[in-house]
Amino acid sequence: MSELSDTSNDRESRWRALMASAQDGDHAAYGELLSDLFPVLLRFVVRKWPNAHDTEDVVQEILVSIHTVRQTYDRRRPFTPWLMTIAARRVADAARSRYARGANETTVDVLPETFDGDGAKSEQETRDDREALRRAMAILPASQRQAIELIKIQGLSLDEASQVTGKSVGALKVGIHRAIKAMRQALERIG
Repeated sequence: MSELSDTSNDRESRWRALMASAQDGDHAAYGELLSDLFPVLLRFVVRKWPNAHDTEDVVQEILVSIHTVRQTYDRRRPFTPWLMTIAARRVADAARSRYARGANETTVDVLPETFDGDGAKSEQETRDDREALRRAMAILPASQRQAIELIKIQGLSLDEASQVTGKSVGALKVGIHRAIKAMRQALERIG
């Protein structure tokens, strides 16, 4: 048998033993296993995804996944295929995420400068807009006004606003929809 496969078999045996100990609660063995895996996973990610600037982030995602599903490892089976399946899936997830993000982003060499030109609103116009919004909100029923303030102004999630108001998420959605519609009509009349 070649030296390479002896090393590979030794490594497999070591990782299986460390994972079994980690599953039994041995934190030192788990730390040792993760330390062993990091450079191997880094090489794997670089081979699968050359020129990526975030390879270490992808490796961290793989390690988090291993941590999350470590109890699913079957000690009677080889460790490396289990590990590499997780690694391949996280690399694929990262590639999909980067592709999706890239599809929605545009890169520019020179950022445009902003300036106070004809297209910019004056302070007076901004104050007028705020006042118009205050008047439009004033016509809303209290429950709709509260929903708008919590979700649209304070930035609470629907679940958080539901806890504050005691209303269901569905009721809040309906309230916000109706409030926005009423405010839009009021602003059209005012403006």
